[in-house]
Amino acid sequence: MSDEHDYGEPSGTRMRLPDADPYGGARRPGRSSSRSLVTVVGVVVLLIAAIAFANRGGDDSDSPAARTGTDKPETATTAASGTKPVETKSAGIPSGFARDGQGAQSAAANYCVVLGSAEMFNGTRRHEIVNAVYAPDVAAARQSALDTAYSNATFLSNIGLDKDGTAPDGQNFVSRVIPVGTKVTAVSANDATVEVWYTSLFGLSGEASTNPVSESWYTTTYRLEWVNDDWKVTDFQQKDGPVPVGRDQKASTADDMTKAVEEYGGFTYAR
Repeated sequence: MSDEHDYGEPSGTRMRLPDADPYGGARRPGRSSSRSLVTVVGVVVLLIAAIAFANRGGDDSDSPAARTGTDKPETATTAASGTKPVETKSAGIPSGFARDGQGAQSAAANYCVVLGSAEMFNGTRRHEIVNAVYAPDVAAARQSALDTAYSNATFLSNIGLDKDGTAPDGQNFVSRVIPVGTKVTAVSANDATVEVWYTSLFGLSGEASTNPVSESWYTTTYRLEWVNDDWKVTDFQQKDGPVPVGRDQKASTADDMTKAVEEYGGFTYAR
């Protein structure tokens, strides 16, 4: 998939293959009928609570603003900052981030997206990405390791790609990272540590696919350094999760998934 998913070690690649037709409308195991009852009761309880709150009037003694001593994030934490997004790009990747915690978060989120993209499977594009994202003193070493990983025939075969990293005829290769949130754990004028929590879509969409598009959840911690007037990656660590409980939803057909991939472009996260 990408540098973000430990493909530097092909032998450690984890596959989740379907037990049945991957695009045949398979559903997750059925839940007991008690779940429906619990859901209905929960909705009723929430409705009653909402009515009671509305009738309480202007008593805001228990509102977040009235409480103190809490470390929980408030709405303002994720509100628009008012700072204009960056307008410059390097190799098509947002660049020129602010030299502060917000800029480090934006850089980490954008780098996470591109390092987890299908573009990493193209040699020329991969070199451009690595040179744009990594600090110069580590880019060369990362480049060599990634070239070895992404050209491994066994690895490519295991994920359903041809030896040149392309999808078979009639199938679309999907590799996308969607950041859910970021957190700065350390920042100074020259260094920053940022955690990015994200979901990943990966697989092949198509009727003949044996590796259908599935989702995974990870948190990657980036070490960033201020180099040449921008944040650059010097190191990273990835771990699984946090993983939410999956909903009991019907899997989309191969045609629907392919259409979605072709029609919906990805986002950048320069804020």
